Amino acid sequence: MARTISTADVKTIILACEAGVGSSLMSVNALKKKLKQANVTNVTVTHLAARAVPADAQVVVVHKGLAKVVRAQSAGAVVITFNHFLNDPAFDALVQAFVNKATITSAVE
Repeated sequence: MARTISTADVKTIILACEAGVGSSLMSVNALKKKLKQANVTNVTVTHLAARAVPADAQVVVVHKGLAKVVRAQSAGAVVITFNHFLNDPAFDALVQAFVNKATITSAVE
């Protein structure tokens, strides 16, 4: 069963990657910019290595290849997966969920 969370309940989005540096840092900055442009100011975006995601994480955005690692680290998190570090539709869909005050649903894989 896919996990869900209301955007009203989200305080932090974690963008997780292999080591916590590099191209994923560009994704963090791009997501922050998209949220700011959409006037979403009540959520913090942080950047962590996939193996460092805390057990109580709410929403984790991660490359599809690392989703299993994140799910093992934080079984209760809503996990959003992407294929491309920049301009992946998953980022726009996440921002749109905040704009629409909707529910975010985990990717099913």
